[in-house]
Amino acid sequence: MTAAEKQRGRIGRLLPILTWLPGYDRDWLRGDVAAGVAVTALIVPKNLGYAGIAGVPLQNGLYAAAAGAIIYALFCTSRQISTGPSSSLAAVAGGAVLVAGLGGEQAAGLVAAITLVTGVLFLLLAALRMGWIARFLSKPVITGFLAGAAIDVVIGELPKLTGTSADGTNAWRELGSWLGSLGDIHWTTLLVGATGLGVILGLRYLAPAVPGALVLVAGGVLASYLFDLDAHGVELVGHVPRGLPTPQLPSADLLRQEYATIGVAAGALLLIGFSQTAGDARAFATRHKYRIDVDQESVAQGMANMGAGVFQGMPVSTSLSASSLNESAGARTPVASLITGVLVLLTLIVLAPLFSKLPKPILAAVIIDAVVFGMIDLPELRRLRRVTRFDFWIAVAAIVGVLSAGVLAGVVIGVVLSLGWLVYVATSPPMPLLGRESGTQVFRDLDENPGDETFPGIVVLGIDSGLFFATAQALDDRIRALAEQGPDPLRGLVLDLEAVSFIDSQGAGQLSEIHELVGEQGATLRLARVKPAVLAVLQRDGLVERIGADHVHGNIHRAVEAQLAGDAFDRRA
Repeated sequence: MTAAEKQRGRIGRLLPILTWLPGYDRDWLRGDVAAGVAVTALIVPKNLGYAGIAGVPLQNGLYAAAAGAIIYALFCTSRQISTGPSSSLAAVAGGAVLVAGLGGEQAAGLVAAITLVTGVLFLLLAALRMGWIARFLSKPVITGFLAGAAIDVVIGELPKLTGTSADGTNAWRELGSWLGSLGDIHWTTLLVGATGLGVILGLRYLAPAVPGALVLVAGGVLASYLFDLDAHGVELVGHVPRGLPTPQLPSADLLRQEYATIGVAAGALLLIGFSQTAGDARAFATRHKYRIDVDQESVAQGMANMGAGVFQGMPVSTSLSASSLNESAGARTPVASLITGVLVLLTLIVLAPLFSKLPKPILAAVIIDAVVFGMIDLPELRRLRRVTRFDFWIAVAAIVGVLSAGVLAGVVIGVVLSLGWLVYVATSPPMPLLGRESGTQVFRDLDENPGDETFPGIVVLGIDSGLFFATAQALDDRIRALAEQGPDPLRGLVLDLEAVSFIDSQGAGQLSEIHELVGEQGATLRLARVKPAVLAVLQRDGLVERIGADHVHGNIHRAVEAQLAGDAFDRRA
């Protein structure tokens, strides 16, 4: 390859649009246009709600939608993904605004700063190939966190439905304050809000193909004009300016004063956003039989967030609902995303002032519908409760943490819960006692098969994890307990190491201590089904020489038979 070709290749990897756009097939245009129009109709009203969740002016949600859609299309490798604001990202941004206690332009500046930093973190993630960092939030924790954040948002929207006010340091106190204000309900506001909720929920269940948020926003604006709702005491969202945003960086003073809040929020958005992006992009690529580059997807999300931050927007990521609509409407390439971005820009130029007449209770209904059905995964909670109760209670703890400490603190609680669960699992691996199935040479878990054959004085123990610094002490404790509590004096210990694929120096040292412990009791240590890599470590540590190579067996049956033969010889001697 010539130097020019190599240069074009590098540019093409960074900007994939330069690779696929020259070969664009005109037959794809109809599907891409249809998808772009359909997604625009879905996201415009929803993004007004997401801006409300984040505590920023409504137009900022549209700024982010346009920037996210257009910039993502330039850098992405996925053909169906639609990128823009989402309810979960907005909830995190709104939590940061509440923690900082800012409002108005300062709140918008804080959210833009968080968005910009999130973009930088996405680019670092791609450059350092650190996608594994998203694993610090387990699925139960994410499920609980999102459900808690949704409930928190719903509680915050209730006063807008009733025309009352509420305050409090957490969701519980805010809910109590709202309940105490119900004596001052503004009945016209309640009527508008209840009607809005009825319409959007009714459409969701009776006509799911109809974009309920679009119908509700259009109907709310029309009702505001027809019935002069403002004059009847119903609050409107206020001035929404026409036009496009201008590039603007967050102020240095804001970054200096709120760096901790910005850092925590951006880290949370990275964890949530990356897990959504990678999983959704792979799913669409598998379905349509093409390949994506996960690192390049991180670059695309990073650039989209940086663009949204520079243009005074809010955090963006993969939107599964918008991406699914994009796919079903016929999207074949990222041109659909470009069309969506352009149509959102036209909405800002032409239609933005109409949103000024949108009643706040209608906006609240849009927000409640979005978070309840977009963030609360009841089937997954039911599955966790049915499959693994511990995971279910982890999710419940995340919900309570968010409602008690706030959305932003809830992210920290979620990470701590995930790491705590990881440490618990790593340091407490299953170590089942094994017995022999009658008439076979197969050894199985005695708890699951209590009728299997056992041998007095011989303990057969499995280890279902690696043997390293985090698990070594747990193995020692397990063996000591078995030696002390067994009904017969210990004569032989057989350790099944089939599941041990990794051992470190501390694990090898612990086996040496176990060998000494067993020897002090006049018993014999035998190892079965040792993997070659593990055996090599034990040989270098000298354990194989100390216990004898003839005490390392190819399977459990041989180890037990050897122990029985040795016991018989000792009795004859």
